[in-house]
Amino acid sequence: MTQCEVDCAVATATGEDVCDIQSMGFSIADPIDVNFDPEPWYPPQLVDWDGLELQRNVSVFNQRHLLL
Repeated sequence: MTQCEVDCAVATATGEDVCDIQSMGFSIADPIDVNFDPEPWYPPQLVDWDGLELQRNVSVFNQRHLLL
């Protein structure tokens, strides 16, 4: 499969323009090469949404607990 065929297949699957797909740099990975990582020095790019929500969900002022 050529790079043009890869770009066209991704564009067809995603509905994006082929020029946009070409600028993103898609390629076919070799299934035999299981240790493929083009940028091993970067930390994993993920977000713990639950942890982030806990950090954001703080009260603006101290609230007293009412005992009834």
